[in-house]
Amino acid sequence: MQQDLILDDALIAKYDQSGPRYTSYPTAVQFHEGFGNADYARIARESNASGRPLSLYFHIPFCDTICFYCACNKVATKDRSKGNEYLARLHREIALQGELFDFSRPVTQLHWGGGTPTFISHDEMRELMCVTGEHFQLLPDDQGEYSIEIDPREATAETVALLREIGFNRMSLGVQDFDPRVQQAVNRIQSEEETLAVLDAARAEGFRSVSIDLIYGLPFQSRESFERTLDRIIEVGPDRLSVFNYAHLPQIFKPQRRINADELPPPEVKLEILHMTAQKLADAGYVYIGMDHFARPDDELAIAQREGTLYRNFQGYSTHADCDLVGLGITSIGMVGNCYAQNIKDLEQYYARIDAGELAVFRGLELTREDELRRDVITRLICNFQLDFSAVEAQWGIDFREHFANELARLEEMAADGLLEVTDTAIQVLPVGRMLIRNICMTFDAYLKQAGGQRFSRVI
Repeated sequence: MQQDLILDDALIAKYDQSGPRYTSYPTAVQFHEGFGNADYARIARESNASGRPLSLYFHIPFCDTICFYCACNKVATKDRSKGNEYLARLHREIALQGELFDFSRPVTQLHWGGGTPTFISHDEMRELMCVTGEHFQLLPDDQGEYSIEIDPREATAETVALLREIGFNRMSLGVQDFDPRVQQAVNRIQSEEETLAVLDAARAEGFRSVSIDLIYGLPFQSRESFERTLDRIIEVGPDRLSVFNYAHLPQIFKPQRRINADELPPPEVKLEILHMTAQKLADAGYVYIGMDHFARPDDELAIAQREGTLYRNFQGYSTHADCDLVGLGITSIGMVGNCYAQNIKDLEQYYARIDAGELAVFRGLELTREDELRRDVITRLICNFQLDFSAVEAQWGIDFREHFANELARLEEMAADGLLEVTDTAIQVLPVGRMLIRNICMTFDAYLKQAGGQRFSRVI
């Protein structure tokens, strides 16, 4: 196995606990409803002074069927007219948000997520991109990173061609598992043929990158069954893979109540699957980026990690660290200036806000300087697996060892276990610690003890 990742069963068992994925810091648990439209609008307008590029996230919540494992915000319906109702409001929100940001700020990153973005028609997709371009400066194809989440059951070769035509150059395919028994148990029947047909179409149309999402820990999975899926995926060679650990939280996510917990693989089997997956992907030449993500060594993520420029936000790992993220649509989260802002989660309430000519922010958080400092520390660790004290000190005007004396003391046990090495000038995450990076970052989370009964997924 590549030496940038080593799995130690005893240490994984010791550190396997619930914890944040740190797509943000502070996490969404700290968002509060005292932060609203006026706060967001003020900070958004102030951000224009920076001239930073923009990243746009669009949430399209509709799904034709519900996958039982899903923890996303979605609306299950077979009525395609629902998409038209939603898009009418989304167009209006684009205009409202566009008024806050200078048009001169280029959109270097754009993403459609869901739900199922391809639930909407081809004409609706074309119109949505057109309306976006009227209010935000979209870049030429060779300069912007424009991505979309694809359900292969909802995408034909014609759909892929249309997406390429309107500017998308990256896509992520939801696969999870090719095993028929697993698919039946999670209510996602998806043939290998239709999945790979979309991947082939994307390559034929000139998409720069195709990523595939898998999930381990689903009902009836075994090491052998998941290996068959992984072998087929490696054979077709996507640019990136995300291999997520299924988090069974039926008390929070209602669809998961349809999954029989007795049919889930036990922890020792999940660990076998994880070992096998890491080994096979390493043997196939993939680099472990972190937090369930793998990429080819010539992929932009792998290059950015080697160069120390990788970033992480609500869209996952990114090469665009200097963007303000604008969230559009229900439940979407933006990260603009020193704030996070989340839109309303309920569809009818979202419609009412937009119909009244208002933004749809219902909660958020304005970060303190200490929040921003800790976010920087956590981001550096997650993205680079190392932290240079002098770089943090120069940016924030602190003495690192003095400011984080308690945190460094708490890292001593992890250092003794071989997860990391702490010197007078840096923290270096070792190969054993890379899979447990969430645990290391939790040391610098000032809010974790306040989370109370709030549940996060397990780190492994």
